[in-house]
Amino acid sequence: MKILSFIILVFSSPIFAIPTIQHWQTDNGAAVYFVPAPDLPMVNIEVVFDAGSARDGEKSGLATLTNALLSEGAGGKSADDIAEHFDNLGAEIGNSVDSDMATLTLRCLTESQLLKPALNMLALLLLKPDFDAKSFKRVQQQMLVKLQYQQQSPSAISKQAFYQAIYGTHPYAQLPEGNAESVAALKRQEVKDFYTRYYVANNAVITIVGALKRVDAEKIAQQLVKQLPSGTSAPDLPPVVALTQAKKIHIDHPSTQNHILIGQAGIARGDPDHFTLYVGNYILGGSGLVSQLAEEVRENRGLAYSIYSYFSPRRVSGPFIAGLETRNDQTNEAVHVVQDIMQKFIATQLSEDTLKKAKQGITGMFPLRIKSNKNIIGYLSVIGFYRLPLDYLQTFNDHVEAVTVEMIQDAFQRTLQLDKLVIVTVGGS
Repeated sequence: MKILSFIILVFSSPIFAIPTIQHWQTDNGAAVYFVPAPDLPMVNIEVVFDAGSARDGEKSGLATLTNALLSEGAGGKSADDIAEHFDNLGAEIGNSVDSDMATLTLRCLTESQLLKPALNMLALLLLKPDFDAKSFKRVQQQMLVKLQYQQQSPSAISKQAFYQAIYGTHPYAQLPEGNAESVAALKRQEVKDFYTRYYVANNAVITIVGALKRVDAEKIAQQLVKQLPSGTSAPDLPPVVALTQAKKIHIDHPSTQNHILIGQAGIARGDPDHFTLYVGNYILGGSGLVSQLAEEVRENRGLAYSIYSYFSPRRVSGPFIAGLETRNDQTNEAVHVVQDIMQKFIATQLSEDTLKKAKQGITGMFPLRIKSNKNIIGYLSVIGFYRLPLDYLQTFNDHVEAVTVEMIQDAFQRTLQLDKLVIVTVGGS
């Protein structure tokens, strides 16, 4: 408690300033979000497209393969040329795909002789990817090897089964890495077509955090996407169909522990209940060893070393997940205990003291979550991509403080249908 009080005291002082977000659009329609951060001579840049795995259609893995190939050859330069170029500049390049987003990132010093060539190369990757046959086959094979490995991982098996059980035929049912059959069948032309459709300015969000002036950030954004066609933004995703009954799935696996996932579809980004559910889940299973789930499952019963729960809001209803690992012979008991705790949590109103401690934990640690450029740009990309309010960071703690015990009980009762949970266990019988 003394440590928590110290954190709250330090970060509630005027010394700590929550960054102000600036926003504009490029000439061809890309949204830009910028936060000046003059303390370090660094800049972080993310270019995010609405081109995640939810856009795969029946070609599971296509979004991931397309994104991965951006840095495997562009403008006639090989993957080795590109990697060496960034290494020589001391710059870091990265890419990633989740269900909603496809992202290309750059971190570099702001010295002109370093930043300028780094930006030139980043623009080349975005504007002129080669998608050559040799690179296509190599990355496709890497994805297949990874998928083969995942088929031996109870964690990966449980995750795949969980998402398929929750989402059925919805685009969120397939994970970004796809499945072996689909990835093996992908064609190079399909990658090119996917890039042409989704990697366009009107489907892009550029986020920039660093020691730059606004005019410099504007030039960077314009340089990165000025040659991209304006195109059209991706269409709305279909709504998630709520489950009509509970599902229990067990998959045998030669392991001494069962990997357990329990949950259902939750909320979308921007949902009015977001902060209420966030604070409530902090108490339920989101605060580590002091959560209600951890106290009962780990401390009181010794059923698991760790247990967690969280909401993962997305473009449309993302999942609510509670997860743990336990010995095979304790699986049924652990599942029942988790269900009982969740039922009691929803049925019984929290005490004011419990809520107060949760708010102190969340608001006291919030400054540490935006203490670096990397932390800030992560929030910035979410704010821009999901079109959240520009004052999201400034009002974060205010929204947390506004939550009441009545709001938590009401929001959880409306959001979670405990008689329709998906329960996936992977391990020994």
